Amino acid sequence: MFQAVKPAMTVALPASLDIAVIGAGAAGLAAARALRHPGLTAAVLEARERIGGRAHTLDRCGFALDMGCGWLHSADENPLAAMVEPQGLTLDRTPPPWERQAFDHEMTPAEQAEFREAFAAFEARVEQAAARGEEGPASALFEPGGRWNARMDAVSGALNGARFAEVSIRDYAAYRDTGVNWRVAEGYGRLIERLGAGLPVVAGCPVHRIDRSGPALRLETARGAVEARAVIVTAPTDLLAAEAIRFDPPLPDLVEAAADLPLGLASKLHLAVTGPEDFPADSQLWGRTDTAETAGYHLRPFGRPLIEAWFSADLARALEAEGEAAFSAFAADELADLLGSDMRRRIEPLAVSMWGADPWSRGAYSHARPGAADARARLARPVENRIFLAGEATSADFYGTAHGAWLEGERAARQALRALGLDPGPHPGDEGA
Repeated sequence: MFQAVKPAMTVALPASLDIAVIGAGAAGLAAARALRHPGLTAAVLEARERIGGRAHTLDRCGFALDMGCGWLHSADENPLAAMVEPQGLTLDRTPPPWERQAFDHEMTPAEQAEFREAFAAFEARVEQAAARGEEGPASALFEPGGRWNARMDAVSGALNGARFAEVSIRDYAAYRDTGVNWRVAEGYGRLIERLGAGLPVVAGCPVHRIDRSGPALRLETARGAVEARAVIVTAPTDLLAAEAIRFDPPLPDLVEAAADLPLGLASKLHLAVTGPEDFPADSQLWGRTDTAETAGYHLRPFGRPLIEAWFSADLARALEAEGEAAFSAFAADELADLLGSDMRRRIEPLAVSMWGADPWSRGAYSHARPGAADARARLARPVENRIFLAGEATSADFYGTAHGAWLEGERAARQALRALGLDPGPHPGDEGA
């Protein structure tokens, strides 16, 4: 069984701070690490009783199961990749499963090649349209009546948590992917947890209101009030859009920017499987090709006797509304259709994520609405040089990722330090912060 490293999260709520960080996910923890400055008082106020946010690893049957982020995307540029082994964890460089389809039940090799070609052509049209300054829903660039449009929408669910009709052309084109994808064998959530060890976190402390009417910011929380000279807010966009954290006086531009960056939904179901030797390790299956209402299946991740099922967008929301058992029932039906009826008795559910139902997330990761490609920059704009926003949603090109959130947390910390007249030290590429 993998052992978690538990940071001290019993810190009492201080009466005052130099900098308060709201949220102990990747962005908040990165900010807190960057705020370790002589003489500076800072703490992270976290609504949950744990740290990590949407980076969360569970132990089941001796296996580490990532319920949220699981891939070190753009690993050759991802700063978190270099932190894995120094934290005593294992960096796994096995190529991702989407490069190897298991069997040819779902699509013949020729059809697989045809789909890859169609998707590449679609993405090229998106890039070209964005370069011309065009905006609108990315689905407008589908081939009318194209055979693979539904499958591309299923892929969009995995990439964006939403269908391409809900995704901005320019924002989708802005995402940067080096094509290098690695994993942490003990769990991505475990890495984030270890990186948070020793940081001052006040757990079970949701912030409800930020009074900015006076010279000090007054944060009202479930555990009392605290004053701060500056605040870094890393709450998910759906919470900001719903004003779960209320600013007084209001900040309508901030709320509007958050609403333009809604969280899509990607849900995971981890299944134990008997007779795993029947399936190629680290390979992938998708369900149907004629609808986006289908799941993707990672067979034997890390060579383990497991299947990791992905559900996204409208399908994930519908299944969440029915409850956890609905995910298992859907997966059993699809896997039986793909691999034979005996799959029903060969699989056993271990854990399912419900990020949309989680009151402190309300979704998985952000996408920009059509027409709102500038929303990430708007959300990242400091308020009064003392309120700083950070998270995956403020990342211009690594949005939707833990490392995008991490880099944004560091960026916001540097801005906050400068606002207090402190030198954050050099940081390449941060000239505009």
